Amino acid sequence: MENADLKAKAIKTKELVEYNTGAVVSRTIIERPTGTVTIFSFDQGQGLSEHTAPFDAMVEIIDGEAEIKIDGKPNIVKEGEFIIMPAGKPHALKAIKKFKMLLIMIKA
Repeated sequence: MENADLKAKAIKTKELVEYNTGAVVSRTIIERPTGTVTIFSFDQGQGLSEHTAPFDAMVEIIDGEAEIKIDGKPNIVKEGEFIIMPAGKPHALKAIKKFKMLLIMIKA
């Protein structure tokens, strides 16, 4: 499904990206100079290494369960929950179980 096909209709978020064995998959839904909306899937055990971003980012778990460390503190985030990763704070993600997430970044 092309992103143009996503406009002005109800879409099941979980269906926008599939799981891939041993991999992290992403699909950018909206990309503008002021921010992005991206859907990710992570197979169990996969993750993103610690990094920082210059602006706040919100992660909503739409399937599964993730450990999201922010400034060294682990947070278990499950389907239906979200967490805000503050600008300038190191963070990392790891799939406790395979999971899908919606990442919303709005640049200041």
